[in-house]
Amino acid sequence: MSAASVEDLLRELVPQVLGVLVRRYGQFEGCEDAVQEAVLAASQQWPVEGVPNNPRGWLSTVASRRYVDQLRSDQARRERELANAVETAPEVPDTDDTLHLLFLCCHPTLTPASQTALTLRAVGGLTTAEIARAFLVPEGTMAARISRAKQRIKAAGSSFPGSEEPGRLQVVLQVLYLIFNEGYTASSGSDLHRADLAHEAIRLVRMVHARLPDDSEVTGLLALMLLTHARRTARTTPSGDLVPLAEQDRTTWDRAMLDEGTELAKASLAGSALGPYQLQAAIAATHADAATAEETNWRQVHALYLILERIAHNPVVTLNRAIALAEVEGPRAGLALLSTLDSDERMARHHRLLSVRAHLLEKAGDLPGAYENYRLAAKATASIAEKRYLESRAAQVRE
Repeated sequence: MSAASVEDLLRELVPQVLGVLVRRYGQFEGCEDAVQEAVLAASQQWPVEGVPNNPRGWLSTVASRRYVDQLRSDQARRERELANAVETAPEVPDTDDTLHLLFLCCHPTLTPASQTALTLRAVGGLTTAEIARAFLVPEGTMAARISRAKQRIKAAGSSFPGSEEPGRLQVVLQVLYLIFNEGYTASSGSDLHRADLAHEAIRLVRMVHARLPDDSEVTGLLALMLLTHARRTARTTPSGDLVPLAEQDRTTWDRAMLDEGTELAKASLAGSALGPYQLQAAIAATHADAATAEETNWRQVHALYLILERIAHNPVVTLNRAIALAEVEGPRAGLALLSTLDSDERMARHHRLLSVRAHLLEKAGDLPGAYENYRLAAKATASIAEKRYLESRAAQVRE
């Protein structure tokens, strides 16, 4: 096996093995160091000697031995841990504990930013430098964030009752969705999207889906990501300028990804209960089904947003429903719904609310109002690509 193939295999196995060790020994940081040493040994031996018949078992055994060696080197301070580790080291279960590791990375004591960073580091296998670049922060800042997250998990305990797993899964899905959204529409910086983050989020959700294929919300989230990411090449011009959905060349959408996403969206709706990711996937599938923007079934989109608003009420859902309502009943109806968000401190000066209001005012013929809101939205966003687009819209309505 080539070195590149070995590297791909190791990237897939690392979270599985790390999950096993953390579940067994309960020390996140020490286990991660041990797994990295085992990975280094494998990357040197396997291309030359061949991949063992049970590569995951090989890594688990070597990593467990390295962890015990670490404890021996610090025996005075960790005598109690050593006794337990030596006793349990001979038999390392050849299991895939990736989900357990994901649950730990999304520990409720961590902030969303820390959950995201730790998930990308421990489960995604990204380096600290790669994560720092993705979120436009200094590497030292990201390293400190990840280190603090590990310490908080250590203090809180690396195990949790099985009864917590359903609730923790929802947190895991939320974190993976946050990673995807940051990749699909970067919150700051010069690029509209960061493909590496979006691809990584999809890879991680595929991993969860492979382990929980019957979970409707996991299936729905994977469908939503695929249906959304399929539009990526049409979202910007060659120079990097934003292209809104209504103006995108739909022939450039990724048809294979759309087909897979549509089938997954249908499968997710076969369950007895509806969740927010299933509904969002159904909305994305409705957009994907339209050959042109004019053929979009906006009544269906609006009906789905109404259901979504009832089960997962938040201002972003209302904002999106206002767009659909404007397509069904006219811009004034959409503007009336938007006005209900003015008292929400989370949205009142948010660039998305301002930009949608500007768009609807423009459609309603209120060009001065549209100009003012486009201008305010451009000032409010930290995304350079969005800022350029909003400034250009402001200039056009003023002409």
